[in-house]
Amino acid sequence: MTEPLTLHTRTTAAGNVIELTGDLDHHITPQVLNVLPELDLRPGQQLVIDLGGITFCDSTGISVLIAARNHTLSANATIALAAVPDRMSRIIRVVGLDQLFPTHLTAHDAETAWHPTPG
Repeated sequence: MTEPLTLHTRTTAAGNVIELTGDLDHHITPQVLNVLPELDLRPGQQLVIDLGGITFCDSTGISVLIAARNHTLSANATIALAAVPDRMSRIIRVVGLDQLFPTHLTAHDAETAWHPTPG
């Protein structure tokens, strides 16, 4: 049985944080993709995707991360992942996405590490 995804967004001094809990699979990826254009992401800011509550991730979930990165880069902002579960971290490493996504233990750590980039 799948665990429904919950999605919460919040704003920090560094930018937006998307907190995901549940299954990141093909059933809910449209929900996450629909949130991206609604974010008030400004040049130089950072989008953090907090994955600490993810219980399952399939290939469409990985595609969502890539789409979020593309959206962030088009806004002249940066992206980081936080609290990546071990099973998901391994997938990210195997497909080479660890080279594209800085990762942090917590969303707070990502905010602390953030440095504004010129927009």
